Amino acid sequence: MKKIGLTITIILIIFTLSGCGESFQRSVKTFTSEYAGGLERKIEVYSATGELLKTYEGKLDIETNEYGNKVLFDMDGKRTIIYNATVIVEEK
Repeated sequence: MKKIGLTITIILIIFTLSGCGESFQRSVKTFTSEYAGGLERKIEVYSATGELLKTYEGKLDIETNEYGNKVLFDMDGKRTIIYNATVIVEEK
């Protein structure tokens, strides 16, 4: 069992240090966000004219659709769905 753990650790170190490291780190972050209830984020929603409509902050897991016109997240037990707006999401 120790050999398996050591092998996995070595593979993870190699991925992290190689060109695949960034891709691997994104995958880890995605997994963490999905299964740990999200990441600390700031979300800003803008109108088509560039006016800031709303800002959200908290531990959020975000979903988007394949067309890029819908953003969905749950915050404080309430679901928010944003359609056809410019949405900027920053990790804190």
